[in-house]
Amino acid sequence: MEVHMSGSTLTGSHEELRTWLIGRIAEYLETDAAKIDPNLTFEAQGLDSMAALTLCDDIEDEMGLVVEPTLAWDHPTIDALAGFLLKTAAEA
Repeated sequence: MEVHMSGSTLTGSHEELRTWLIGRIAEYLETDAAKIDPNLTFEAQGLDSMAALTLCDDIEDEMGLVVEPTLAWDHPTIDALAGFLLKTAAEA
C-alpha cells in the first residue's frame, strides 16, 4: 500500500520511508548509511536524545505529521518507526 503524505516528497512506500529514515539516522550519527541496521534500536546505534528530537522535527517537516517527542523510544527501530508512520499517515 502506498500513501501520499501531504507536503511530502515521499511517496509513502515502506521501502522509501525506510531508506529516508536510514539516511537521516546516518546523517545524525555522521556515518555511512550502509552501517545503519534498520532492526537495531536507535539507542544501540548511538542516537542520543537531541538527535531523536531532531528526527521528530524532520518527520513533521517531511511528512506533515505531528509526532510525539518520545517517538524514537515508542518505536525504537527504523522498521518499527516506518510501519508506525505509514499507518499514521494512512489514517490522517
